[in-house]
Parts: sequence; C-alpha cells; structure tokens
Amino acid sequence: MLTIFTVALFVLGTPIFLLMAIWVLGAHLTHGFPLANIGSSLFESLNSFALLAAPLFILTGDLIAGGGIARRMTNFSLALLGKIRGGLGMSTIATCSLFAAISGSNSATTATIGSITYPVMRDKGYPARFAAATSAAGGVVGIIIPPSILFIVYGYLTHTPISELFLAGIVPGLLMTLVMLGVVHVISRRRGYGEIEPFSLVRVLRATPGVSIGLAAGAIVLWGIYAGAFSPTEAAAVTVAYCMFAGLFLTRELSIRKLPAVILRSGMIVGIIMPLVAVSLLMQQIFAVIGVGEWVANFISSLGGYYTVLFACMIVVLAAGTLLESVPNTVILAPILAPVAAAAGIDPFHFAVVFMVGDAIGFITPPFGLNLYVASGITGVPYLTIARSVLPYLAALLGIWLVIALVPELSTYLTQFAGR
Repeated sequence: MLTIFTVALFVLGTPIFLLMAIWVLGAHLTHGFPLANIGSSLFESLNSFALLAAPLFILTGDLIAGGGIARRMTNFSLALLGKIRGGLGMSTIATCSLFAAISGSNSATTATIGSITYPVMRDKGYPARFAAATSAAGGVVGIIIPPSILFIVYGYLTHTPISELFLAGIVPGLLMTLVMLGVVHVISRRRGYGEIEPFSLVRVLRATPGVSIGLAAGAIVLWGIYAGAFSPTEAAAVTVAYCMFAGLFLTRELSIRKLPAVILRSGMIVGIIMPLVAVSLLMQQIFAVIGVGEWVANFISSLGGYYTVLFACMIVVLAAGTLLESVPNTVILAPILAPVAAAAGIDPFHFAVVFMVGDAIGFITPPFGLNLYVASGITGVPYLTIARSVLPYLAALLGIWLVIALVPELSTYLTQFAGR
C-alpha cells in the first residue's frame, strides 16, 4: 500500500525528494524501524570527504558561467564549425562537451550553454523546438566527460577508484558528442536549418585565448589527479580557486559583488542534489534490509551469462532513468547492479560507464527527462514539444550506448594509464 500511495503521488506531480522521503518514513513506521535511524543515517550518508567534490564542481560550473568563460567557449566552437551546415547547432553540442569537461553536471551544462546559444540559434533561423532539443541533448555528456559529479557518487558507493572512473568516461563521452554532432548536421542539411558562415582563421585565433582559459581548468583537474598532486576532491577545490581567479582577473566579468549571487546559485543546486543523495542512501539501506536488492540481484544473475546480465542491467537502468532523477537512480541501483555485473565477469570500469551512459540518456527520456525540463525552463518551449524534437538524439545515443556496451575497450583502455 505504501508503494502504491507513493506512485499515486508521483502521478500527481509530487517532487521526487518528497516522494522518497515519504516512502522512507512510511517504511520505518511499517516495518518497525527506529525513527532515530533517519536522522543519524542522513547525516552519516553525507559525512564523506569524497562527496565534497560534488558541490565544488557545481560551484566551478557557476563560476565559469558568471565569469564569461562559457560564452568564450561558445565563440570558439562557432568559429570552428560555422562553415558547416548546422554549425551553430554543432557548436552548441561541442560547447556542452567543453563545459562538461569542467563542471561535471548535466543540468548545469544544459542551463548555461542553452541560455547562451538558444537565442542565437533562433536569430539564425533554427526552429525553437530544434534549438531547445539540441541544448537538452548536449547536456547529456555532463556526467560522462570528466570530471563527473555522478562518477564521484558512483565511485563512493561501489568503492571504485574515482580517478580511473574519470579516465573511463573520456572516450565514451567523446563518442556521444560525435554522434550528436552528426545528428545536428544531418537534420540541418536535410531541412536547411541555420546559416553558413565563412571560415576565418583570424576569428579562430582571436577566440583561442578565451577558450584556453576554460580548457586550463579541465587540464588542472586531470593533471593534478593523475600526476598525484591531489585527490579528486582537492582537485575540485583548486579548480574553484582557478576559475574564481580567471573570472576576476583574466576575463574580468566576475566581480567581488557578484560572488555572493554565484555562490548562492551553487548552494541552491547543492541543496537539491545532496538531500537526494542522503535520502536515496537511506532508501537503499531499507531495500537491503527488506531484501529488495537481493531479489533483484538474484533475478538478474539467474538470467544467464555475461551479455544477458549486461543487457538486463541496461534495461533496468534505462527504465529507472525514465522515472527517477539521476542521483537516486545511481544511489539505489549502483550498489545492487555493480556486484551482479562483477560476478558475471564484467569489468567494473566498463560497467560503470555503461551504467552512467544509460543514466545520462534518461536525462532526455520522458516522462521525467530532467534536461527536457531545464531546456523548457530556459527557452519557454513546451516540454512535450522538446520531447518530440529530441527523439533523433535519443535514437543516436541509444545506438552508441549499445556500441559502448559491446566494446569494453572503449571504456577500459585509458584506465590502464592511471597512476603512471
């Protein structure tokens, strides 16, 4: 009855956090668990040094946006791709990838880059629905290309090295970007979207210093981690300091007076994500006590060998991603599915990437599709209109997800260089 009541509230539009909190409280009352466990478990679930990296990377994304670095990335991408039919749409996807390589958040990527490129795409003759769908789809790579907030959460939950997870996401993230670039070009060419601008080397050179400021932030993260200079959490703190310095003194678009508003914006996002992590962890503990996780694990394990288990896990992740936000999806399912995959002989880094790509695809998959809501919010285009227009991107991403699942080396090759 508790689950049916929660599902009914979901259908009525109750926020995910409240749904999970109601279910957790009801489960405690129904099964006789001590209510004191709720407070202590919520605190302990977030009492982790590794999880400190998440709010820091969120702040990094806001500093990049507030400091004008994101706009400079967009200008560089457009300078490179403007000559190609659909170049402005392609530059949106490319800039999302660049931004993802620093911020690590899908929704922040969609909101920041979409707010910059959407008005320009409309001015250049792109239909509103296509421009909004492109912004939503581009943000998908936010949790795949390192650094990734959800890779940090996944590594924390499954005891998988976060630095290797970052490396594992590089090639799959680039492949996802490439297939979406192809979708933009093909659709734009067939329908005559956008304007073709002459290539100018001078324009590219002028835009290079601006994009270099942003790329340096990503380089600091990767160099620091893999050179052994600092941990992923320390890397996030160093990146925040660099982006603050860049905004204040290099681009000079960030001021001391603006900093409180930027920090408050990041705090609001953290205030949404971290409570979800805490409640999801408590929900996962209850699942373990009442045997839900064990039942799911036994069912999937009984299906057969390597590929059967892998594809069954992919179906579960995708199905959950259409209904749940990525954080609870990861917190609830990763501790259940990762051991099952390991028992079937699936490389842990390969499975982590397959899991995250499926989770990321859920960002543009109705009925939830967080990026669709974000894109609708920043563009004013109705949710269902964006959902229909995003279908070509969804099909392309599902195809590359299958390739990533079938070719483990795409995820595991770079991990061998960790620590060298």
